[in-house]
Amino acid sequence: MYGGWRYHHPMTDAAIVSAESRLLIDGTFRDAADGATFGTHNPATGELLADVARAGREDVDAAVAAARGAFEGAWARTSPAKRARALNRLAQLLDERADELAILESRNNGKPRWQAVAEIKTAVATLELFAGAAQHLYGRSHVVNPSVLAYTLREPVGVCAAIIPWNYPLMMAAWKLAPALAAGNTVVLKPASATPLTALALGGLGLEAGIPAGVLNVVPGPGAEVGEALAGHPGVDKVAFTGETATGRRIAAVAADTLKRVSLELGGKSPNVVFADADLDAAMVGSLWAIYYSAGQSCEARSRLLVQDEAYERFAAAFTEKAAALRIGDPLADDTQVGSLISRAHASRVLGYVESAVDEGAELLTGGPVDGSLPDGLDAEAFVRPTVIGGVSNEMRIAQEEIFGPVVTIQRFGDEADAVRWANDVRYGLAATVWTGDGARGHRVAQRIRSGAVGINTPFVAFPGIPFGGFKESGYGREQALEALDLYTETKAVLVGTGPKAINPLGV
Repeated sequence: MYGGWRYHHPMTDAAIVSAESRLLIDGTFRDAADGATFGTHNPATGELLADVARAGREDVDAAVAAARGAFEGAWARTSPAKRARALNRLAQLLDERADELAILESRNNGKPRWQAVAEIKTAVATLELFAGAAQHLYGRSHVVNPSVLAYTLREPVGVCAAIIPWNYPLMMAAWKLAPALAAGNTVVLKPASATPLTALALGGLGLEAGIPAGVLNVVPGPGAEVGEALAGHPGVDKVAFTGETATGRRIAAVAADTLKRVSLELGGKSPNVVFADADLDAAMVGSLWAIYYSAGQSCEARSRLLVQDEAYERFAAAFTEKAAALRIGDPLADDTQVGSLISRAHASRVLGYVESAVDEGAELLTGGPVDGSLPDGLDAEAFVRPTVIGGVSNEMRIAQEEIFGPVVTIQRFGDEADAVRWANDVRYGLAATVWTGDGARGHRVAQRIRSGAVGINTPFVAFPGIPFGGFKESGYGREQALEALDLYTETKAVLVGTGPKAINPLGV
């Protein structure tokens, strides 16, 4: 299907995957200009999956030139109906090959295959959403006075650089590609170096779907070189980035030199507030999903549990017991609930936070390093057990910094004012959840928490059609909903003289 290399998973007979490992520029898969490659691995086992072409600045220039040529050549002037057909066809191809792509995603990322399938289905829905929106980019008309009629046009920004993270590789690519292409822009996509394979597969499917050469280009490579080159490139009109806050700051600074548009979806330290009057069983299972899905490697992971005093003991005990019982293991196994982290190095970093918390006086209730219970062939040093830390105060490092792993803290609070104060007492503001049996309080607290999305009695905060993005140091701009089209369009005002006489203000 994709060409390139083929990979057989050694622990099952079901997973034979083909994938492309070269750059996609101007409709052609090619090696890097200097022939450089880098290895991409299966984090759960440590095995090498492929040697992937490593883009350099010459390749970035070629990709931007291809995108510019496609933008000025035809794509921006392609009818919205034709753009919609291409996006719907791409969605159809993703849907048809979701199982195969999920295996590829799981092997390259370490998350359970069933989670990867769900994320690909979300990518499908996102593409379909913006395919529908492509034909509804309406402007406005206005009679300025009897002699002047004005109307506005929604026009594409131009060449867009999309820089995506390793935690949701294909889904995040769709979040950015769908509104950009629907609006008539062209794209240079830079996937994370750890997880380039499904982005390259998506590029190949785009060609199969009828997206013209040069409209979608894919250039894997190191962020410090490829990402920075895109952010500062004079041929790029807009940068969309998802990743850590420090990198987002750097991208914004580099992009400022050419005053290009920037949207940033950055880190999080999201609260999960449980009031004593909540359905505690529902809050418990929902809270487990909110932190341990994708092994906690989610920007919106609700990594801070704030539990009201009256419910704290019961909730903490039951939550800890269920967390300890979650099944970790082979990401391709159907019963695996928590897969590996993205690398040994990242797992070590996460465990460092756990050690730091204990050193500061917190209590490790469950979790930490994986023991010898994993199946043969898996790399235990890339896994972290679902971890719960109690006895935490808001001043502790573990309560303030993004861990990006399967680690949750539990803190007590007294009343509603305490809950809101602790929820907001971090530099991030991406997501939050409130569990309560008092509907009025749920709405009241949701309005007071400084987050881009708040769930009330549900752990879900991201759906196609619902705007997703952050407050404070979690970034700016909204994705996954129609608001995203504002990031990818320019508004042009056109004024038309309609009076019967010449307009002659100087009276000449």
